[in-house]
Amino acid sequence: MKLPGRMLDLSSPLENETVYDPPFMRPKIQYRSNADTAPLLCELFPGLRREDLPEGEGWAIEEIQLSTHNGTHMDAPIHFQSKSIDGKPMMTIDQVPLDWFFRPGVKLDFRNVPDGHVVTAAEVEGELKRIGHELKPFDIVLVNTRASSCIGTEEYLTAGCGMGREATLYLTSRGVRVAGIDAWGWDVPFVHTRKRWLETRDPSIIWEGHKAGREIPYCHMEKLCNLEQLPGDGFIVACFPYKVKAGSAGWTRAVALFD
Repeated sequence: MKLPGRMLDLSSPLENETVYDPPFMRPKIQYRSNADTAPLLCELFPGLRREDLPEGEGWAIEEIQLSTHNGTHMDAPIHFQSKSIDGKPMMTIDQVPLDWFFRPGVKLDFRNVPDGHVVTAAEVEGELKRIGHELKPFDIVLVNTRASSCIGTEEYLTAGCGMGREATLYLTSRGVRVAGIDAWGWDVPFVHTRKRWLETRDPSIIWEGHKAGREIPYCHMEKLCNLEQLPGDGFIVACFPYKVKAGSAGWTRAVALFD
């Protein structure tokens, strides 16, 4: 079997420094060096001295406090709502079929769309026509927004467009079951939706892309990166989420494979 010649990492790292989340949900990583853990190793083996260890070192380990929605991650249908519109329980991340996560990829480029814009079905269709791609069931659709240029700054949390209800249903009604975006969330950043809410008091606009998953359950990734390096199509996406029992999401090492 011939493997693709290139692999592109689409995943943002878990780290303390770079801004990927608002303050209340940022991960906390405590790094313990090889030197730090040498005393622990000696405690486990009575009579062992630090000088008996190569370079006097034990193991390097990290202790992490985080949520399943830190870093690049895959949202499970249950994240959107506990039940679908027909009353069926929504899948948790450990229940989603594995074959959803290794499929041909498609990239929609919405980097020139204004911040806060809600992408429509017509705009999705127009972008598919521009790149000459006919959407197929189980294609993994990746959305490139302006947010990717703001990673590491506070602006990242407010930058970029979002996928609206009709755009999401355009994809899922055609068999798409996994999508992804390089922004903080699949929907328009909350700051923009909040302004519209104060003007309209229309609750249907709140988290409308996510909530479309009540009608046709699907998964999507958030906080991707490097999408600007991808072609419109002609690549494979591997994006298996971590198997968190009954989880609403799983951390994901998303990779594009292509020649």
